[in-house]
Amino acid sequence: MLFLYNLLLLFASQIVKVAALFSPKIKLFVAGRKTVFETLESKISLSDKTIWFHAASLGEFEQGLPVMEKIKEEFPNHKIVVTFFSPSGYEIRKNNTIADVTVYLPLDTKSNAQKFLKLVHPDLVFFIKYEYWPNYLNELKKLNINTYLISGIFRENQAFFKWYGGFYRSALKTFDYFFVQNESSKLLLQKLGFNNVKISGDTRFDRVVAILERDNSLDFIKQFKNNTTTIVIGSSWPKDESLLVNYINQTNEKVKFIIAPHNIKSEQIQELKNSISKKVILFSEKENTDLSDYDVLIVDTIGILTKIYSYADIAYVGGGFGNPGVHNILEPATFGIPIIVGPNFSHFAEAVALVHQEGCVSIANQNELNDAFSNLISNEDIRHEKGHICSTFVQMNKGATDVILKHICNK
Repeated sequence: MLFLYNLLLLFASQIVKVAALFSPKIKLFVAGRKTVFETLESKISLSDKTIWFHAASLGEFEQGLPVMEKIKEEFPNHKIVVTFFSPSGYEIRKNNTIADVTVYLPLDTKSNAQKFLKLVHPDLVFFIKYEYWPNYLNELKKLNINTYLISGIFRENQAFFKWYGGFYRSALKTFDYFFVQNESSKLLLQKLGFNNVKISGDTRFDRVVAILERDNSLDFIKQFKNNTTTIVIGSSWPKDESLLVNYINQTNEKVKFIIAPHNIKSEQIQELKNSISKKVILFSEKENTDLSDYDVLIVDTIGILTKIYSYADIAYVGGGFGNPGVHNILEPATFGIPIIVGPNFSHFAEAVALVHQEGCVSIANQNELNDAFSNLISNEDIRHEKGHICSTFVQMNKGATDVILKHICNK
């Protein structure tokens, strides 16, 4: 089976090179891997001690960040190496301050795995949430390098738990320990005979709790808000925006809107701006302007949404009309803000929990969106109640990082 896997991987690597000619994202995927080994050779010496974290993309990096920070405190003499599989993670976080070296993960061939591990020679390895690369894992096992899965989550429909999943299950045998998010994940692993597993919870809670300790002030948002009830719309997609724009254009409520779309391509930003009939301005147009005069601010940049949530009275988190579903609701939740999402949230445990606890409201159509906004805008007590549910939920679920570090460091 491993032979077939390697053959398919070789075939896929050639297909990707052709696809790179037509897709900017795939072009980054291919081009970014060309200098990985050169970068590693220049930044890591044979005498260096290293610890390697692998994240599939941006979300997994953010998930692993609290553990990276604690590991760096516990092992100050080690270099931190972070790898990404996806351009959407690497391109945004390639200049992060936590890692000493940040690169793409070379494709999972045996020769790549051997060369990568020879150059990095890590003492500890952490895979974040998922991605199980057989050749890398097999080589780690051969070299007796302690390898951990953190914030892991398993579901019955995954290949590991199917009759044909023997090849995938063998990859799991290479891990020294599994730190999983919930009881069901632990039980699924135990059914396969894995007892080297502990429920640690989700490290994302630790990350969003830490957000409260930093300076989240943005003077231009304060000026725009101008002590007015403000709805922050984060990571919106066109299906979200079609409903939201209808509401924005027809509402008579005294309320302001900040929209931070998932896609900030200029043509789509301009199309969104043109669809709004109220007084609207872009982030890129804000200089030398009195923002308090505007009703809608569209954020055509990245990296500041988390801080913007700190000014919200109500949050709408996008993605819930697509697949796999809603984006990160924990960032607004940590600020104690009531949240509205679309109908597709069942793949995300925190969203399921907060909808059940009524801190988060799920809507499926225009009328439900209108009612949810109107209810929260007009009733401050309900806003505070739902916001309190959200912030309490985050605080009650923090601590995963400490569980992991206690085990790793034998404390």
